[in-house]
Amino acid sequence: MNYSFLFKKSGKNSKFIYYGKNMLRLLIPVFFTRIKLDKTLKNINQRKDWEYIYDRVNYYNKLSKKKELPLNSKTLGEHKLKGQKSVYFFDTYEYTRWFSKKLRWIYIAGDINYIPDLPSIIKARPIGNKNQNSVLLNLNKVRHFIFTNDKILYRDKINKVIFRGETDGKPNRQLFVNTFHSHSLCDAGDTAAIPHSHQAEAMTINQHLKYKFIMCLEGNDVASNLKWVMSSNSIAVMPRPTCETWFMEGRLIPNYHYIEIKPDYSDFVERITYYIEHPEEAQEIVKHAHEYVNQFKNKKREKIISLLVLKKYFEYTN
Repeated sequence: MNYSFLFKKSGKNSKFIYYGKNMLRLLIPVFFTRIKLDKTLKNINQRKDWEYIYDRVNYYNKLSKKKELPLNSKTLGEHKLKGQKSVYFFDTYEYTRWFSKKLRWIYIAGDINYIPDLPSIIKARPIGNKNQNSVLLNLNKVRHFIFTNDKILYRDKINKVIFRGETDGKPNRQLFVNTFHSHSLCDAGDTAAIPHSHQAEAMTINQHLKYKFIMCLEGNDVASNLKWVMSSNSIAVMPRPTCETWFMEGRLIPNYHYIEIKPDYSDFVERITYYIEHPEEAQEIVKHAHEYVNQFKNKKREKIISLLVLKKYFEYTN
């Protein structure tokens, strides 16, 4: 039997494997995870990386004052797959099943670029100091949390910037494509289904990796390609991010983890030309990006951080 359908030539995560694993998780009685919660979190302070863990927990969950939720807030026991966006259900249920079904919470599925009025579990939030009600979990990770195994060395890639993405309703992307679609330093195209002058075929991740520079432009919230670009041997090019997810985009350092350009792209040519002419500095950015990405690859630690984020949420809201 040919099992090739299990694997993604595009470089993206396999949704077949994702859904299969999560459907199996639904069959496991929650009793087992609830009795394991205390044991899993018991010896955190004895870990060598305990300060790092709590730093990230408090970054994702900035609640500092008790704030009870309305009595009509849903309980974890009401959290069901039916009628929900399945990826958001699965990615929350992976951790909510560890807690009592009587606990109340608010979670908002989908692309969020605003701060809710009440403490809520969400995928993304605006970057800033007044986003305490936006408590982050790693949601829709089958689409957003992709890391790649790039076998093409930076020096062997094409000296151009690649961009593919839908621009409809996204003025920042429209401006970039309209300005640079025919520029010699850039291969930029709109992948929207509606025919127009700048339309281009979508490209796989592996096709993007032939280029030294990859544009990472925010859409409804964050740039969804940023994670796999920073895990590759290519360099992310973007204005300073305005939204963040579990990837902590707010902690990225310009021209250290990525090449920063102005929001109006007025210095785009200058910045790209500089790094083409200074390959050693470009290679350093690749190195630093890999170091940043590596912190998310410890699955056991990621689980602990996720559980602690939820534990803190319930402590401050119930």
